[in-house]
Amino acid sequence: MTESVLQQEMTQEQGYVTRLYEALDRARDRAAAELRQVHGGPTTGTDQAATERDSFARTYGARTQQLMSVERGLAFGRLDQVDGDRFYVGRLGLFDDDHDPLLVDWRAPVAQPFYRATAAHPLGLVRRRHLRLAGRSVVGLDDDVLELTALDEAERHALVGEASLLASLAASRTGRMSEIVATIQAEQDAVIRADLPGVLVVQGGPGTGKTVVALHRAAYLLYTHREQLARRGVLVVGPNPTFLRYIEQVLPSLGETEVVLSTVGQLLPGVVGGAPEPAEASRVKGDLRMVAVVARAVASLPRGRARRDLTPEHLLTLLWSSPERLAAAAPELSTAEREALRRPAGEPWSRADVALLDEAAELIGETEGARRQRRQADAARAAAHAEHLAYTREVVHSQLAADQLTIDPLDVAPFIELMAERTEHREAAGTIAERAAADRTWQFGHVIVDEAQELSPMEWRMLVRRCRRRSMTLVGDLAQSGTDSGVQSWAELLEQHAPGRWRVAELTVSYRTPAEIMAVAADVLAVVDPAAVPPVSARWTGSVPWGRSVPSEQFGAALVAAVAEERERTGDGRLAVVVPRSRRAELTALLTAALPGAASGTDPAQLLDASLAVLDVEQSKGLEFDAVVIADPGAILRDSARGGSDLYVALTRPTQRLGVVADGPLPEVLHGLLPGDGTVV
Repeated sequence: MTESVLQQEMTQEQGYVTRLYEALDRARDRAAAELRQVHGGPTTGTDQAATERDSFARTYGARTQQLMSVERGLAFGRLDQVDGDRFYVGRLGLFDDDHDPLLVDWRAPVAQPFYRATAAHPLGLVRRRHLRLAGRSVVGLDDDVLELTALDEAERHALVGEASLLASLAASRTGRMSEIVATIQAEQDAVIRADLPGVLVVQGGPGTGKTVVALHRAAYLLYTHREQLARRGVLVVGPNPTFLRYIEQVLPSLGETEVVLSTVGQLLPGVVGGAPEPAEASRVKGDLRMVAVVARAVASLPRGRARRDLTPEHLLTLLWSSPERLAAAAPELSTAEREALRRPAGEPWSRADVALLDEAAELIGETEGARRQRRQADAARAAAHAEHLAYTREVVHSQLAADQLTIDPLDVAPFIELMAERTEHREAAGTIAERAAADRTWQFGHVIVDEAQELSPMEWRMLVRRCRRRSMTLVGDLAQSGTDSGVQSWAELLEQHAPGRWRVAELTVSYRTPAEIMAVAADVLAVVDPAAVPPVSARWTGSVPWGRSVPSEQFGAALVAAVAEERERTGDGRLAVVVPRSRRAELTALLTAALPGAASGTDPAQLLDASLAVLDVEQSKGLEFDAVVIADPGAILRDSARGGSDLYVALTRPTQRLGVVADGPLPEVLHGLLPGDGTVV
């Protein structure tokens, strides 16, 4: 294509895109006007009228938020069909004044060929065009021709092509997960549009897009089954708070806000379980034998009011702090296992504690934290009512003084109460997401679990209580499991919780991990699971993964130097240093002191916004960086019984460059690394 033809095509597309944004602005204006009308309407009337007003306010507010969230990349595709029809595909549906479609929602059936069509199976398409926007301007076009013979000579000359997917893959990381709605691939689309009922397991290696596909599936299900899911909501469970911060903008950018994001440790209202604890304690707490242990502990409680007043927190505190109580409640545990559970009263809750608190709550009622939240809400409502009552009293008395009201003196007090009740602002009951997050017994319409292989049997019990219909999407990779108490077999797990109602879909192409890095990771995978097949990388970068073996006395200085060099090469991109859990404090102190701006710790915003982050393997799960330096891989292998899986996770975090600095000899499993600095070849 000549430059002039390309410019003509871009000018044509710009005209249409401008029309789309004008339609979006009109839709925003209408939604804002409707919201203002609701808020500006009369506040008196019946309870039913007030409820309806609140409902309209929530509806128009959500619509306004949805319309504001799709500003970036509103349209990203065009479908030219064999029959001559043409559709533009984007983040949501837009219509003209005659209700004809201007833009088709990517989740609509008519948009499916955008993701599924191939030259072998064109699905009625002549051409699929990808649009790249910067703000409201068209800056690039890519054409996939699916039926070349259906194009006339002029249309053939107007073809444009550049790999939009690979351009997306090569882009620098931003510290937040981006939606992939413009570049969803066929095997990913099949997962996104899979049927709602039952449990769908999405098994895939590093970089295959499991997480972002699951989030797009949530958006698709909310669009396709809106009436069913809008009443119950969707729960997305992630491995840690940093991961949730990483993905938090994906669903809003797709126009969906009624989703609860939570870690396992946050699933119980009023409780946050995140305190560190020894791996053996977590393993024992996650074992199904703890069902009987908790039941015995509850059965040993005194009857009557004393039991009713006891909370799950009190129960577990008594159990962990009393060797006698623990021995009586847990005869099936060994002495060593019971010793692993012991801890003083007042210690913060770990993630593994939360499932046990939930188990106890099933037997004795709500947690202390939930009671506290309820008391605080009641107190806030009482204070607001008292304030409004005082205001109403002042208004009524001022009108009486001005002879604007005529009321029998004996009726003034009841009249004030009545007017206060009628005019008091009725706070909306809350969005579905807010109500669901505050209610332990809430039943979600669908549950999505990322890093599902990491959940213990007790955590699965807690999770399935929240979705009795067993409509779930589980995202994971058994080869990346970093805990002995995690899932070893999808069949073993799901035949217990959803017998005959589950299926597995596998993602086989890694879009994140370049082929050079995947070759190194594949050697580790072969040791972790000789039967496992690594994903096929979609690209090469020409950057060779490097490894350095450093004597122990020189390790610290060599690590700082290597990270500083890699930081320089990464430029405006993001670099992570993945350190062993056993050396995290030591190496974090070393690197943050030597390299200004290096972020560490547990603050998600700091870790995600920094150009250089220091974190351990568990913190890095689900994240990606332009470049990664792994410090002391030998210690990562030694730190856990699943050390090979942890090293596999660390190796597959980068999208461009990988380096390894070993304290002593490089582990044999990393023999594929070459000395040097990874210079592009």
